[in-house]
Amino acid sequence: MAGSNERSYRSLRGLEKTASTSRVLNLAVLSVRNTGNAEHHDAPMFTSPVLNGAVILKHRLRADEVDLFDTRPRTATKLILPFDRADLSLGGRAVFVKQRNWLPALAELRGGDDEDGMQRDIEVLAEIDQMPSLDPFLLREHLKRRGYDISSTYFDISPGDAERMQRFVGGEIARLIELAYGGGGGAAATGRLVEALLSSKTDERLEPLRLTLQLEGESYREGIFSWKGFLYYKWVLNTLWPRLKEMLAEVAAVRVIGQRDRYQMTAIEEARVRVRAALEAQVKTVMSYLKTYDGVFQQLTDGDAVAFRDFLLKSPALFTALGESAGMVSHVASFWRYRFPENKPLTAPSDELLEILQDFEVGLGADASLARAA
Repeated sequence: MAGSNERSYRSLRGLEKTASTSRVLNLAVLSVRNTGNAEHHDAPMFTSPVLNGAVILKHRLRADEVDLFDTRPRTATKLILPFDRADLSLGGRAVFVKQRNWLPALAELRGGDDEDGMQRDIEVLAEIDQMPSLDPFLLREHLKRRGYDISSTYFDISPGDAERMQRFVGGEIARLIELAYGGGGGAAATGRLVEALLSSKTDERLEPLRLTLQLEGESYREGIFSWKGFLYYKWVLNTLWPRLKEMLAEVAAVRVIGQRDRYQMTAIEEARVRVRAALEAQVKTVMSYLKTYDGVFQQLTDGDAVAFRDFLLKSPALFTALGESAGMVSHVASFWRYRFPENKPLTAPSDELLEILQDFEVGLGADASLARAA
């Protein structure tokens, strides 16, 4: 699979100093950062030290990769084991989770003959594959709910981000808390309830909400997780909009430097237009999902708990679609800002700029080769 992975390695080259985006979990960088950190090594993500140095991608399948699967998923989870954790440009070996005959390939990649450890690693990869994106907050919560005790060092969530998310969620659900809890306790009580909602554990403080929603057992746990997911994506996208506007302006303005030819420049200009259109289409899709959520949440605050309960029970499919679309948008914006930092020259060689734009097209759901042929 070395040839098909070449563009993935080129895209990852810029992530050597970055642990994660919504579509990349860079365990290679985290392993280097946490050298000598007992917590990181005592509660690992995988039993295999080799896998704990992998790069995990949520990858939009290209036409030549679809036949690797018995089904036809749009997005797959790719596991890349770099030859050198500090230099991803050197490439590595890779396998897609759940591609045809992936288990023997995984066993060869991870090495060792510990059957119990192998089984646990398979299970963790299967859980990661279930998630629509690799957003660290949701991935951490998902794995905790499945009983995996993994060090927080594997999830690159800053205390500042956690605090900002709590404030955002508090504002989002303040009206609901007032209705369900009688409005007592003020800001401190709201803060405690938001903390309980965002916790990975079932909290008795949420009992009035559970009774209001008329949910029990696993339906309640799954519904609350999906609710947290919608709130998380609303927060992410709320902070992302200004960056997206900047990015769209910069995609049009970035200047080509160095050698170039007429055909390459034409391809760049066409790719700029397609990336803008694809990004705007994904944003529109995300907004439609969030509009659906906002509508049923408004019904809940108006006293119709049944509509919101039914929404939560059927929301996993919508949550997955929202996660895929939001992850695409977030990853593109994050990678662009990493490659083109603020207050730095907005320039790039022609071959690199074209490569970035083509990778964005694929990531946003448009196959660049098909677009060029059209």
